[in-house]
Amino acid sequence: MKKPTALTIAGSDSSGGAGIQADLKTMTLNGVFAMSAITALTAQNTTGVRGIFDVSPEFLGDQIDAVFEDIRPDAVKVGMVSASPLIEVIAERLTRYEATNIVVDPVMVATSGSKLISDDAIETLVERLLPLATVITPNIPEAEVLLGGETRIRSEAAMEEAAQEIAETIGCAVLVKGGHQTADANDLLCANGELTWFRGKRIDNPNTHGTGCTLSSAIAANLAKGFGLAEAIERAKDYVSGALAAMLDLGAGSGPMDHAFDLTGRFTERAGA
Repeated sequence: MKKPTALTIAGSDSSGGAGIQADLKTMTLNGVFAMSAITALTAQNTTGVRGIFDVSPEFLGDQIDAVFEDIRPDAVKVGMVSASPLIEVIAERLTRYEATNIVVDPVMVATSGSKLISDDAIETLVERLLPLATVITPNIPEAEVLLGGETRIRSEAAMEEAAQEIAETIGCAVLVKGGHQTADANDLLCANGELTWFRGKRIDNPNTHGTGCTLSSAIAANLAKGFGLAEAIERAKDYVSGALAAMLDLGAGSGPMDHAFDLTGRFTERAGA
């Protein structure tokens, strides 16, 4: 039996709500065989990050080689990568293997507004990796960084201008995610010069750890299954909404979503049920 496949290249989240762990859960629940290449180990939970340990560029390259040389992915999601040498390796390997359906979640800014990667790593990301993408999925603070850090996006009109400028500059489709300064769940796609709004109902759930990882992974999974970009995004947004609406409540901070909200079957039954 054959099955669509997807590779996530990202960091590990020891608490399971974001990063590689969220990506693997999301891809699996969206019907593809999920594989991973880990860029960094993190010690974190719902209250914050305690430590980050980057892998070496050589080992990251080995992981990507091992996947592509045996089970070629039908789609690739790239998450947080904090160092220029790691970004260079990813870009080189994706080019070498002529990877398709590449979704890049350019994780650059924390919810608090703090930068997560250095200026030189951002430059490498923009010059080497983002142009290879089928679509990139910046949130509003990240879109502001891609615009040079001087522009502030506070309205739908500003989102439209930002998406068009980023798409023209980088040369790929751009999905600018609302939910930060715009206080809604509406996302905007700019692809081939056309703008498409994806309206979403804002769900009153404080446990939103890993939403960006989850959305980008769901998009990649749906691209791997053969859906067009717009439909892949629509399906991914529906999945994230369902995971949030399940109202999972774990941890003392901003907890994870329930990635398995739609999973049923005898293997999910609890004792005594």
